[in-house]
Amino acid sequence: MTLSLTDAADPRESATAGADADLMAAHTLLGVLVREVAGPQQQTTVAGEHLVVRLPHTGRLLRARLRRCSPVAVHRFAPAPVELRTDHRWDPVDLERLAAMVGAELTVHTGRRNDEFMPQVTASRDALAEILRTRPARPALVVAGVAGAYLDSEQALLAGHPRHPAPKWRPGEHRHWRRYAPEARTAFPLRWLSVPAEHVLDHSVDAHAGFDEHACTAALLAGHQERIGADRRAVPVHPWQYRLLAADPELGPVLRAALARGALRDLGEVGVACHPTASVRTLYQPEADRFLKTSLNVRITNCLRKNAAYELAGAVALTRLLEGPCAEVAAAHPDFAVLAEPAARSVELPDLEPGPRYRLLEALGTIVRSGLREHVRAGERVHLAGTLAAEHPDPAGTGTRLVDLAARAGAADPAGWATLWWRRYLSLLVTPVLRLWAEHGVVLEPHPQNVLVVVGPDQLPVRVLARDLEGTKLVADRHADALAALPADVARAVGYDEARGWNRIAYCLFVNHLAEVAGALTDLSVAAGPDAGRFEQRLWEILAEVLAAAGAELGEPPRLRALLAGAPLPAKTNLLLRWERAADRHAGYVPFPNPMGRRLAEGPR
Repeated sequence: MTLSLTDAADPRESATAGADADLMAAHTLLGVLVREVAGPQQQTTVAGEHLVVRLPHTGRLLRARLRRCSPVAVHRFAPAPVELRTDHRWDPVDLERLAAMVGAELTVHTGRRNDEFMPQVTASRDALAEILRTRPARPALVVAGVAGAYLDSEQALLAGHPRHPAPKWRPGEHRHWRRYAPEARTAFPLRWLSVPAEHVLDHSVDAHAGFDEHACTAALLAGHQERIGADRRAVPVHPWQYRLLAADPELGPVLRAALARGALRDLGEVGVACHPTASVRTLYQPEADRFLKTSLNVRITNCLRKNAAYELAGAVALTRLLEGPCAEVAAAHPDFAVLAEPAARSVELPDLEPGPRYRLLEALGTIVRSGLREHVRAGERVHLAGTLAAEHPDPAGTGTRLVDLAARAGAADPAGWATLWWRRYLSLLVTPVLRLWAEHGVVLEPHPQNVLVVVGPDQLPVRVLARDLEGTKLVADRHADALAALPADVARAVGYDEARGWNRIAYCLFVNHLAEVAGALTDLSVAAGPDAGRFEQRLWEILAEVLAAAGAELGEPPRLRALLAGAPLPAKTNLLLRWERAADRHAGYVPFPNPMGRRLAEGPR
């Protein structure tokens, strides 16, 4: 679909944002229904130019016009509404009606009701419409050079997770979150609290450098550090989080009482501006070159985005434990790195009851993540993988998608350039991630919002950076001693059995990440028709070649051998997870088509 907003002189003047958002949300909902329910139950077929989907429990038949058919069901839909078969004809349905039909099917499919589902789906659509209507042509604070281009990429993931039923759902009115939304291209200073040192909970990998050194607190405060006071520490808080806490019926009175007695001092929103990244709660400060992963009591996709005590300690513990494995992998793959999370800070007020004390600790927690500068050379740029793979153009015109890179490179042969880009990318990403898993029992979470791609002047990948240790796990049988040395709650969160670890890495790497990149490269190379399916299939065959070579290097792990034989990949059930109102850690998996092997009846290649 080509967004009509793309050609608008001012996105805010477009009257089509609501219709565009409704269509995008409906296609996304249909796509996740196909992936998690209809596809695994063999209730889909392609009939001419349409994908036809049957809801078996409720008997409804839906269809959507295809722009391009994908061998892994990462289909591209034409800019036309989803239709319902009624009385021997096809009638268009809007998002509300589609969500109601999906809800009725899921009620029977799961045996559970969810009255929150439709409001979340439609609120996500409304948030997307607001983003499309108000997306500014320029950022609120222009940042020059590499950092500015990088922030463009982080703040241009407009439609969010392409395989989630409510990717842009955010609680509250638009005016409450617009100031903090990355899609609004905004920037703002942190809210700072001054807290007695004995009430500050710190973690650091370095005995000689604490949170303030790793976070560059003095630079972030920019001349306001004298207001902290003697024997006190500065605690950064996301300003949206501070507003949420002040309005919270339980923690609001606790916060006000702590301020009144001086246990906390509010320094206000001061210091240099920070820029929200695609995750919303993680902020980047380009001059200091630091990321701060703040707590935010807002549910985004599946999770409430707050830092629990075990996550604060776990990030720093993992940074320490990964130092050796990452160094070994870097020796073989010098253009792959994992961004460290060397420090964390929160507040623990001992005079509170255990419940409010722990909730306040979670609400005020911040994790420091190392920056980008050391990983970028002259002439290079950094892009978020998720934005590179985004299907829809940015109405503000940022050059953040793969199609923009190809144009910047002047690719005369788009298919050839896309194939070369894919080969380079796989060589930088796949084997290092699998080596960490196979040789070191380290499971990264390399989904497209957790991977940064460094491209050279020719716009081809030269380096890959993985980030966010919250999703990183250790295979328990391989790290029994290390896990035993950690606090029990940290060990429980960090340790995974082998099967869960494989499902996580296989889903994030192949299904959630590379399937989307392959789709974007196919869009760039072949607009529609059978050639598109053949091109996308060829990209998976190249991936199979890379996996075969990686398997030979890594001692032929049985799970890689199974993939090359055509065993299904695991796809996480974001739709069912949201329907069942479960935490992300309880996600299940359904089989995902694997085009890298052949069924036994077809014989070997």
